[in-house]
Amino acid sequence: MEFSDEILLHILSYVPCTDLVLNVRKTCRKLSTLCLDKSLTHTVLLQKDYKVNKDKVKQLMRDIGKEIYQLNMAGCYWLPSSTTDHVTRCKNLVKLNLSGCRITSLRLSKMLSTLQHLRSLAIDVNPGFDASQLSSECKATLSRVSELKQTLYTPSYGVVPCCTSLEKLLLYFEILDRSREGFMLSGQLMVGESNVPHYQNLRVFYARLAPGYVNQEVVRLYLAVLSDRTPENLHAFLISAPGSFAETGATKNLLDSMARNVRLDALQLPKAWLNGSGLLQHLKFNNPFYFSFSRCTLSGGHLIQRVINGGKDLKSLTSLNLSGCVHCLAPESLFRRAEDDIDSSILESLVVSCCNLRHLNLSAAHHHSSESIGNHLCQLLSRLKHLLSLALPVCSITDVAVNMEKPPTQPNAVPQTFGKKTRVGVQTYPRNLADQACQKLESSVFWTLMRSLRFLETLEIIGSSFSSAMPRNEPAIRNSLPPCVRAQSVGDSEVAAISQLTYLQSLTLAQLPNIVTGSGLVSIGLQCQHLRTLSLSNLGMMGKMVYMSALMDMLKHCKCLRDLRLEQPYFSAGSQFFQALSHCSSLQRLCIVSRSGTLQSDAVMSFMANCLEVVMCHMFMGESLTVCRNLQQSIVRSFQADRPALNVVIFPLLHEDLTEVIRDVPMRHLDEITLFKSRVAEEPPNLWW
Repeated sequence: MEFSDEILLHILSYVPCTDLVLNVRKTCRKLSTLCLDKSLTHTVLLQKDYKVNKDKVKQLMRDIGKEIYQLNMAGCYWLPSSTTDHVTRCKNLVKLNLSGCRITSLRLSKMLSTLQHLRSLAIDVNPGFDASQLSSECKATLSRVSELKQTLYTPSYGVVPCCTSLEKLLLYFEILDRSREGFMLSGQLMVGESNVPHYQNLRVFYARLAPGYVNQEVVRLYLAVLSDRTPENLHAFLISAPGSFAETGATKNLLDSMARNVRLDALQLPKAWLNGSGLLQHLKFNNPFYFSFSRCTLSGGHLIQRVINGGKDLKSLTSLNLSGCVHCLAPESLFRRAEDDIDSSILESLVVSCCNLRHLNLSAAHHHSSESIGNHLCQLLSRLKHLLSLALPVCSITDVAVNMEKPPTQPNAVPQTFGKKTRVGVQTYPRNLADQACQKLESSVFWTLMRSLRFLETLEIIGSSFSSAMPRNEPAIRNSLPPCVRAQSVGDSEVAAISQLTYLQSLTLAQLPNIVTGSGLVSIGLQCQHLRTLSLSNLGMMGKMVYMSALMDMLKHCKCLRDLRLEQPYFSAGSQFFQALSHCSSLQRLCIVSRSGTLQSDAVMSFMANCLEVVMCHMFMGESLTVCRNLQQSIVRSFQADRPALNVVIFPLLHEDLTEVIRDVPMRHLDEITLFKSRVAEEPPNLWW
C-alpha cells in the first residue's frame, strides 16, 4: 500500500473488472478511489471472466455504467438474454462486443436505442432475427456505426442495411446446410431485404466461411453490392473459405475493379480465385501488413515476382500465411513432387524482403531442405528476429545430414531412435535437466532456430499429412495418412529444443513419429513457465501412447496452463493422468479426442472437484453412449450451480450423431480449442479487439 498510485493502478489493471468494482473496492478508501480510476473503468472485458453471472453484470453496470466506453462480452454464452438489458446504463458506450451472447431482435432494438454514441458493434444473427422489429431510434444508432462484426447462423443481412456509415465490416458465416429438423436451407434472401448500402466509406472487408454451400451463397449476395461500386478507400479485402469456392462473373468484375481502383494493405482470397490467374500481377499494394495465400497453388517464382516484386522492400509486412501452399518455395509449380527440395534462394529473398515479419505460417506442406550448407529452412528463418508466432511442417525441421547418413525406419515399427545417431534421440527417460542437457543436439538446425527466436510466443509443429479425427460438418475420420518420410527422425530431442523459448505461451505438436519417451515435454514444462495453451496430437507410435509418463511429469510444472487439447488413439484417461492434471491450477478448458480411447468416470469427477477453474470439459472417446451420457449428466449436476459457464460434452467419437452434438458447442470453445487447425496468421493482427 506504500507504492505510488501509478504502480498500484498498473497492478490493478491485471484484476478482472468485476472483482475490482465488487470486491477490491470495498477493502479501504485508497483502493476504493483507485478502483474507479478512468484507466480501469474505461474498458471492461468480460469475455473470459467465466465466474461472472447476471447479478454481477447488473451490479457492475449500476456502479460504473456511465464510466464505460468499451464493453466486451464476447462469448458470454452462459448469460441469459435479459442480461443485455443492463447495458442500457452505459450511455457513453462507443464500442460493444456481444458476439456469442444470446440476444433477440427486440432486445437489440431497445438497447441500441439508448446508445447514441456507439460506433463499433459485434453481434450474432440467429434464426428468428427480424430486422423489421428494429425501432427508428435503433436504426439511427446503427446509421452512425462505423465498425460492424456479424456472425451469421441463419441466411440474413442482419443489421447491415441499417449501417450506412460502415468503414469496417467483418462477417463470420456459420450457417449449416440443414436445419435441426433435417430440412435443406437456402441461401437466397428476400428481395425486400437487399437494401444494402453501397459501402462508399468501407475500408476493411473480411469474410470467414465455415464449410457448407449455403455460406457461399449468402456471401455472394454481400459481394454483389461491392461489385457494383468498389469503395475507393478499401485497403483490406479478405475472404477465408475452406474447400472449393468457385469464382463467378460478379466476383471477377469485383476483382478487376479492385485492380483498377484501389491500393491494398491486406489481402486474402479463396484459392480458386488466385490459382492460374494473373490477378496478383495487376493488384496494387500500399505498405501491406498482411498476406494470406493459404492453400493456393502459388509458386515461389510468382510469389517473388508478383508479391514482392523481385525483392522489393516489404518491411511493413508483419503477417504472412502460406499454409498449404505446397509450391510456394519452388520456382515453378509444374512437375514438382511434394518430396522435392525447396529452392532456398526463394525463401532467402522472402526473409530479406520481409525482415519484420511477426507471424509466419508455412504448415500443411512439404518443405524439404537440400544438403547445401547454410541454406536450410531453419537457418534462413533464424534471421527473422521479430517473430512472435510460427507454424512449420514437421518435415521442415529435420537435420538433413542425419537423414542422408541414416535412412529413417518405417513408422509404427520398433522405436526409430535406436536406428539413429545417439545425439538425436533418447533411449532412457531423463528425470532431471542435467541428464537432459547431456543429450541436447545443440548443433542441429532446429536447436539453432529455437535459440535465435528468443521472443517467440506461439509455435506450431504439425505433420504435413496430419488430419484431425475431430469433424466439422462431416463424419469423424477413421483412417489417418502416414507421416512424411523426411519427418520420421523428428522426436524427443527436437521437442526438447523448444524449451529454449522462455516466453512461449502456446504450443501445438502434431504427428511427430519419433517420440519415444516424450522427455522433451518435461523440459518444456520446467523452462516455459508462461505456457497457457498446449495441444498434442498423434505423437510417437499410433498404437500406444508412449509419452504418457513424461506428459504427467510435464503437467506438474504447468502452473499457468489454461487450455489443454490431447488427440491420441487408444488414450487411457485414468486416475494417474487426472491426478497429474490436477496440478494445473489455472486450467480452464480440457479437450480429449481419442479413437478407441477409454476413461475412468470416477477419476474425471475427482478432477473436476479439485480443479475449480475448469469450465469446459470435452471428451470424444471410444466409450459407449450410455457411459458418456451418465458421466456428462453427473458433471453437470454436480458443478453447474457453482460454475455458470460450465460446458460439458462427452460423446463417442465415431457415433453417427456427433455432428449434431458439435453444433450445440459454443463457438468460442469450438473455434479456439475443440476443432484442430493452424491458428498462426489465420487473421490479420488486431482485426477486432
